[in-house]
Amino acid sequence: MLDLKTFKSALEQLEEERKIPKEKILDAIEQAMAAAYKKDYGKKGQIIRAKFDLETGKTDFFQIKIVVDESIATIDGDKKHEAKSGKAGSPDASAEAFREYSLKDTGDERVHFNAEHHILLEDAKKIKKGVELNDEIIFPLESKEDYGRIAAQTAKQVIIQKIREAERTSIIDEYGTKEGEIISGIVQKIERGNVYVDFNRATGILPMEEQIPGEFFQRGQRVRAYLYSVEDTPRGINLRLSRTHPKFLEKLFAVEAPEIQSGIVEIKFIAREPGARSKIAVHSNDEHIDAVGSCVGQKGTRVNTITQELGGEKIDIIPWSEDPKTFVSNSISPAKVISIETDEKEHKATVEVADDQLSLAIGKGGQNVRLAAKLTGWRIDIKGNEKEITTTEGSSVKAKEE
Repeated sequence: MLDLKTFKSALEQLEEERKIPKEKILDAIEQAMAAAYKKDYGKKGQIIRAKFDLETGKTDFFQIKIVVDESIATIDGDKKHEAKSGKAGSPDASAEAFREYSLKDTGDERVHFNAEHHILLEDAKKIKKGVELNDEIIFPLESKEDYGRIAAQTAKQVIIQKIREAERTSIIDEYGTKEGEIISGIVQKIERGNVYVDFNRATGILPMEEQIPGEFFQRGQRVRAYLYSVEDTPRGINLRLSRTHPKFLEKLFAVEAPEIQSGIVEIKFIAREPGARSKIAVHSNDEHIDAVGSCVGQKGTRVNTITQELGGEKIDIIPWSEDPKTFVSNSISPAKVISIETDEKEHKATVEVADDQLSLAIGKGGQNVRLAAKLTGWRIDIKGNEKEITTTEGSSVKAKEE
């Protein structure tokens, strides 16, 4: 039997510590009890409800019928006689049960009368005055002696379930506020290249494709990553992590540079090839604050700290400008630009550099001009004094002659 004193104490503790309302647990218990009763003693299509008395520990069961007439339900001869004779059982008011008896073949929107979950309006009026269509008529059901034991088992199961749900909700609430931020945890295990990170109450997953190329992790190692998604799955809460996401780079600068954290300096755009090189365009909202200098730090301390975190990834920090020519010219850094021509219609920029700057402007494997194009959103053609042109379209780089 259910120990009511212990049960009440558990309810109060759950309400206080886990913030689970007592009424919510009782409702779940009643639903579970009704389902158990229907499974053991009910008929298909019935609505069974349970009412648990917290003071006595007694559970009462009820059958529900929905009030209908021929404007709502079609009643053939046998069904009408059954309904009139009072042999109607208990109706199932769920939408699913209603759809089960819909006259799909005829296009009739009315449901098919079923004695187990409908009661005619004229019969309902004999039981309850003022009853209307679609009202519920409640009929008491016989209580079963063995349901004290079932009630105790059900209460225990429901409480365990609610604790788990509360834990899940709490974790989602906690880490949901951290979504889009950098979080730190301990490497728990590595399977098939995926790194599982322990955050005490939840486990983060750093997939192989979200790791910086060349990174190596060991169990027990502390790792920082960008939390880009919190997923509630049947197997638990998954925290999806990334170290290649452009936002990871942005958040690292926000940690190192107070000017970014305060909003005085903004990172406008980021183009990144993780582990190799990145370009970021920055802007200061205060004319007295140098945006590039704020990110670089004294003697390069700030940017060097981030470079070390990213496994040696080189970072070019350039000033952002509203003027496309200036912005594109800055993006080619560290190469020096002689002249630049822009085609607004084609969204293309032709940049001229000295011959000795050509390889620097293009970069190894076209990396510098490719990142510049990605950063600015412009197609960029690089040409030297010898009329050699390198063209970028998206992330590809190709050479051509005039």
